[in-house]
Amino acid sequence: MAVAEAARETEWEHPSFLAEMFMGRFRPDLIFPYPVQSDSDRQIGDAFIAKLEPFLREHLDPDEIDRTHDIPVDVLKGLAELGCFAMKISASYGGLGLSQVNYNRAIALVASYCGSTAVWLSAHQSIGVPQPLKLFGTEEQKKKYFPLFAKGFVSAFALTEPDVGSDPARMSTTATPNADRSLWTINGEKLWCTNGPVADVMVVMARTPDKIVNGKSRRQITAFIVDRSTPGIEVIHRCEFMGLNGIQNGLLKFTDVKVPAKNILWEEGKGLKLALVTLNTGRLTLPAACTGMAKQCLRWVREWANERVQWGQAIGRHDSIAQKIGWMASTTFAMEASTYYASALADRGDADIRLEAAMAKMFCSEAAWKIADETVQIRGGRGYETSRSLRARGEKAIPAERMMRDARINTIIEGSSEIMRLFIAREAVDRHMRIAGDIVNPGVPFFRRLATLGRAAGFYLFWYPSLWFNLAWPPRYWMKAGVLGSHLRFAHRRTRKLARTIFHAMVRFGPGLEKRQAVLNRIVEIGSDLFAMSAAISYARALVKQNPKDKTPIQLADLFCRQARRRIAALDCAIWCHDDARTYKLACRVLDGQMTWLEKGCIGDTP
Repeated sequence: MAVAEAARETEWEHPSFLAEMFMGRFRPDLIFPYPVQSDSDRQIGDAFIAKLEPFLREHLDPDEIDRTHDIPVDVLKGLAELGCFAMKISASYGGLGLSQVNYNRAIALVASYCGSTAVWLSAHQSIGVPQPLKLFGTEEQKKKYFPLFAKGFVSAFALTEPDVGSDPARMSTTATPNADRSLWTINGEKLWCTNGPVADVMVVMARTPDKIVNGKSRRQITAFIVDRSTPGIEVIHRCEFMGLNGIQNGLLKFTDVKVPAKNILWEEGKGLKLALVTLNTGRLTLPAACTGMAKQCLRWVREWANERVQWGQAIGRHDSIAQKIGWMASTTFAMEASTYYASALADRGDADIRLEAAMAKMFCSEAAWKIADETVQIRGGRGYETSRSLRARGEKAIPAERMMRDARINTIIEGSSEIMRLFIAREAVDRHMRIAGDIVNPGVPFFRRLATLGRAAGFYLFWYPSLWFNLAWPPRYWMKAGVLGSHLRFAHRRTRKLARTIFHAMVRFGPGLEKRQAVLNRIVEIGSDLFAMSAAISYARALVKQNPKDKTPIQLADLFCRQARRRIAALDCAIWCHDDARTYKLACRVLDGQMTWLEKGCIGDTP
């Protein structure tokens, strides 16, 4: 906990719609009007995509990549010539200098066609060397590496270890300095390093000597830029997965790898914070990819549901299938609204997006998985059959099963859904922690605790009663959201209720709230739907303003909001009325081996 807290961004220098929402302050001014891409920037993106799309169609065969587990060298060379490995690098260093929105548009396009290729590009640019180098690198480091990426060099990010996932305090890879700290020696292993087996350069996270902070020893994690040509780097194993068969991902071993001090990124001991800050923006690529996948699935389903006839009519006209299609369309719309809202904020630089990026990642990755699942279900046997098999017997080769396999990883990578919920929950209570944290924190001196109690009382005596006055005057929302005004008013009222719920949970559970993860999950999920509702409403209004004759965006946003409101009502009830304690106790009995009789009748582990 100490390591994680030390790595957090502790100040909110810019406004955040979600941060305000979790405190009960509904701020439509932060999401209205929707941050529409400028004409000039859109034209830049259109021009690049106009070159990228035909290249993918003509030179890249996703099914062959899936079969052979390899992307041809000439394809990678062609992508490099287009500038795909330098999309976010400034033109002054030889890159394309695309905005976050245009970069995400490109990744969404690639992901809709070939998930493996999208990962090659996004792992390199979103969490690989370019992004942290752009944020924290020295001018010397930028001049050395950015031009290489513009030529097609590939990078990777090495953080996870065989025994360490989301718990950085247990990191075992070490970096030891020489006497004058001019040279560091890295030893250890890194697992699931995407692009690692082929990377020309990578960011390696390693433990450096502990430091004494406030009289206590604190573990230090530092980020190093490591050239692949450095002796001592070995690829132990290339990993294979359920999907994304064309990616390069592996177990890497570092044995006495010598790295000069000038290759430290940012500062010694700031590696974990670097990773977290980098992911605030880098994480936005994943919801963009998920949105591209969802759009492709919607197209496949629309075509198939019109083409396939059963019991006298197209299957899309049967209510059970129509319900799925309506949900898919409205949810895809909300995914796009959430993704490009956060992306536009990243381009503007006038908002804190740590919560928005995490929420977009969680919401879109989970929605994309459900949409892929429904796509396979609607296509039936043809959804389960591989595209190669469909093609071989003369049918249209729709790779729904590949899309489903490729989509599954998105709720796991770059912060699993479980970790995202904990991260969002921690940020959601940040203001409360700063105001009243010392009251419950162990080891705080009595007089400091007493002073905190007085300060907290002064804040909550005003703040809490204000949450009960719903100043949600209906005309205010009709003027801002038109026919969607009732949904916006609902979001305002539920924002206040959500803030009260968070406060009640803190009072009821105290310091133990951090362990009541099921309760926190429901709180975060309510916030997710409120955020997606608000983004969808704002996005719909912006689209209708651009084309007043097309009312379909309003219909999509309206359906999504109606469905979200029912989910929120159910979650609201479940926060206090649940079976969490019984479930936890039963799970412990399972773990203790008290129910192994339930496992009888299956074949155990094979050698």
